[in-house]
Amino acid sequence: MKQNHHPNIRATTEPRHRSPDHNPTGVSLALGTRAGYQLFSLTLVEELDCVHKSADTPGIYIAERLFSSSLVVVVSSNEPQRMHIYHFRKGTEICSYSYPHRILSIKLNRQRLVVCLQESIYIHNIKDMKLLQTLFNTPSNPSGLCALSVSQSSSYLAYPGSATDGEVIVYDTNSMIPAHDSPLAALAFSASATNLASASERGTVIRVFSVPEGQRLFEFRRGMKRYVSINCLCFSPDGHFLCASSNTETVHVFKLDPLGPSGGDGAATWTAYVGKMFSAASSYLPAQVSGVMSQDRAFATAHLLSTGQRNVCTLVPIQKLLRLLVATADGQLFIYDVDPQDGGECRLAHSHRLTGVDDLMDLEGSKVSAQVSPSYAETAALPASSVVAATLTGYSEDGGAKKGEVIPEHEFATGPVRLDDENEFPPVSIQKGQTPGASFI
Repeated sequence: MKQNHHPNIRATTEPRHRSPDHNPTGVSLALGTRAGYQLFSLTLVEELDCVHKSADTPGIYIAERLFSSSLVVVVSSNEPQRMHIYHFRKGTEICSYSYPHRILSIKLNRQRLVVCLQESIYIHNIKDMKLLQTLFNTPSNPSGLCALSVSQSSSYLAYPGSATDGEVIVYDTNSMIPAHDSPLAALAFSASATNLASASERGTVIRVFSVPEGQRLFEFRRGMKRYVSINCLCFSPDGHFLCASSNTETVHVFKLDPLGPSGGDGAATWTAYVGKMFSAASSYLPAQVSGVMSQDRAFATAHLLSTGQRNVCTLVPIQKLLRLLVATADGQLFIYDVDPQDGGECRLAHSHRLTGVDDLMDLEGSKVSAQVSPSYAETAALPASSVVAATLTGYSEDGGAKKGEVIPEHEFATGPVRLDDENEFPPVSIQKGQTPGASFI
């Protein structure tokens, strides 16, 4: 089987004032396969529940769920220019939209639904799917790389500002961040939308910037090996940690704690001492050398059983402990324990088989890229494998597409549907003791 697939997983920790039965700190995972798509829920390390399985639409390479609700968005390889939105609990299609070219990625939060094509981006109002803005002639983005913040107080969109270097455009703030010298490979917002992480195609350095100011806050070195392909970046829900997975067997976890002054007695840790030494020496060294010295190494690492295949990762508390989750393109989910105090090697706590190898998508040549933004954990999509399955350009003032663009058929039942209405799309979980997929609450 060709290992060119790209799963997408997101932790579901959306802040809601709901009853404990809805468990707002679970993990939601969506999986696209040859046969259709599957939705999973994880609240205990040892138990992975299949919330829903659909075989109505084969060849799903994008599957995005709105957090833990009943709303799911899918794109099939049979209709790569058409997006379908389903209420999977009711088994009904809410609407569908077609676009001029192949859909490369979809991002959604409680305010917006974003559809990314190679040279344009469509921004819809999630409440009624009205097309608000279309960003035309964006830099060529063959992987569909973009990131959408999930904070309820903001809705930032980040995407590549150049096809030749590492510029990041943060839309809504109209700012541009010169993040890297090489083209971008991964983007991710923190849950609060105050930080943005980025990695370039070289894959050796990961940077974190403040939003919307664009100030560089942290710089981490993933390793010395050059030109590693970064698959995924993801913040922990509290924003204190950042994980990064690549085409190597190692997943890195970085801690976003700047070195501060020593304690009241003047004593300092060895790390803080060395950090101060490097900081003091950096002013006398060439910029390239001082830059490497100021980069922090991984706080913790996890080693996968295989290498070379696509994967995605996320950090989320499960059963009150910080866990690192890695979903791989061969249909497996690995759960590691992370020591938030001492870091080090992460222990494999459990693994789950998501689907049979024969069900995995085999989309040769597919450039679909799925990004992970933990936070309130955002639903999940897996493009191309067992799954699928981040400069303000012109747009028409009335929020529609410019003349000549295709923003087609959307068939609403009766009147506009509020897709973010929790009464219409309540969080879904499995009752203990019941058959997965048989009952919803």
